[in-house]
Amino acid sequence: MRLRSLTLAVSALVLSACAATAPASPPVSQDWAGRSPYGLFLAGQAALSDGESVQAADYFGRAAEESGVGVLDERAFTAAVLSGDIDMAVRMAPTEADASEAAKRLARLVRAVDAMAHGDGREAYTLLTAQEIGFPHRTAAALLTPWAAAQAGDRQGAIVRPDVPNDKLVEFFGLLGQAYQYERLRRFDEAETDFKALTAEPEAAPMMVLAHGEFLERRGRRDEAVALYDRGLLAYPRDALLTAARARAADRRAAPPPPTPKEGAAQALLTPAAAMLAARQSQFALVYLRLALHLDPERTDAWLMVGDLMAAAGDLQAAREAYARAEPGTPEYPAAQSKLAWSYQNADEPERALEIARQAAADGDPTALLTLSDLLRTNERYAEAIPPLTRLIEESPAPDWRLLFGRGAAYERMGAWPQAEADLQAALELNPDEPDILNYLAYGWIDRGERLEEAMEMVERAVASNPRSGAMIDTLGWGYYRLGEYDKAVEKLEEAVELEAGDPEINNHLGDAYWQVGRRDEAVFQWRRVLTLDPDKRIRADAEAKLASRAGPGVRQTAAAPTK
Repeated sequence: MRLRSLTLAVSALVLSACAATAPASPPVSQDWAGRSPYGLFLAGQAALSDGESVQAADYFGRAAEESGVGVLDERAFTAAVLSGDIDMAVRMAPTEADASEAAKRLARLVRAVDAMAHGDGREAYTLLTAQEIGFPHRTAAALLTPWAAAQAGDRQGAIVRPDVPNDKLVEFFGLLGQAYQYERLRRFDEAETDFKALTAEPEAAPMMVLAHGEFLERRGRRDEAVALYDRGLLAYPRDALLTAARARAADRRAAPPPPTPKEGAAQALLTPAAAMLAARQSQFALVYLRLALHLDPERTDAWLMVGDLMAAAGDLQAAREAYARAEPGTPEYPAAQSKLAWSYQNADEPERALEIARQAAADGDPTALLTLSDLLRTNERYAEAIPPLTRLIEESPAPDWRLLFGRGAAYERMGAWPQAEADLQAALELNPDEPDILNYLAYGWIDRGERLEEAMEMVERAVASNPRSGAMIDTLGWGYYRLGEYDKAVEKLEEAVELEAGDPEINNHLGDAYWQVGRRDEAVFQWRRVLTLDPDKRIRADAEAKLASRAGPGVRQTAAAPTK
């Protein structure tokens, strides 16, 4: 069975997130006094749209109290789940015959999770199996059922692998659950068979490698676990959890215990959560994450995913509180700090972002150093971005083209072309077909009038790999410009502007090409447009000089330099 292609994206989403405990809820608005039920309903809708699920739950709850209308009860119930107030959601869960089927399905799922959270596996199992919980919660219910059976003491029910026709997620992640259940029942040979199936692919997803490796550690087979982690790190060299697990196994420290039924159920809910994230169904994803955290409030990966959803909804305070909960010294801490720093950068608070990034990078963690370098480059502090990248390059166990490419780009932006050229060429040697390297190095040569024939061949390869990249088509058009083929330059640069209308450099290039073919008014329009697109200092100065002089672009080299 080929498992990797099925789960790689879902597993990456699950493992890439890290945080620790529940973020504090934003304050609940009390401006509902005097509003009609309909007004409260509209306020709840607006709050829900803005990602303010706690306020939405408050508005809908008040509206339901005032009106007694069932649809408002359903909205209040849903908002309570989204806000993470599962106790309130259980109290408001619709059971009436006239409630919508969607609300009743979610209510059964919520009540089952709450029963497990309180140790009542028997009640949870009944809720999950007495009546089918259909779309869209069928996957979640199927993956939860064996864990509910385990909590209820039903040994046979716990090892039954869930089966939902045509649901590959249930098929695959049900196998993971079954492996854990076999281990819990000390049926180690059967557990190992399942774990081996999960990691059979050379690039098995990190979460499966971790699960299998931890099982081997618990069986006292630490050398085999180290070998498995090493294999995983070949495919995912910067995975913090794999790195930490390998160090633990090599040091012969105690392995994590297998998950309890509550912990296993929480992990099972991350599968549909990640699938919904991949499908851009953010509210469903948040529902499953809130339920997972009701079962296991210490799920750091779930809290980071919640933080991402809150940030996407515009609730930066809730997102930051989620990110900030990861404990220093844990494998998840650097990733959490990275997300926290970027939340400030994206809110136009770069100094606060850099302060967080510097603190996180103080102990030399690779993820933190990379975040610091990326933030410095984003803020055009290129010289400062180079030392963290240099440290990563020097300490990396194997050459990494991405680090060389990043440092080369920083050198280029600060005007140190010889160093940039060396790094970019080294990166290209490691990955000769990478379009981004081909394009960046080719542009550097084209813009300097060097090695034009070689550069044009490289950028044509890049465009062939990524024909919808405005930046790469711009490089091709700029190459034609440097060769003096201005009609071809106009054609390609117009195509690039269509793809990247807001890029100041592409618009500046198009203005130059228009000037050379005699379309002077259009050239002036393009240069004026450049000034409205937040150009950097170099591009702004170039456009302003051309507009002030009305003499057009300066003298350009149009003959190809000899190739080396």
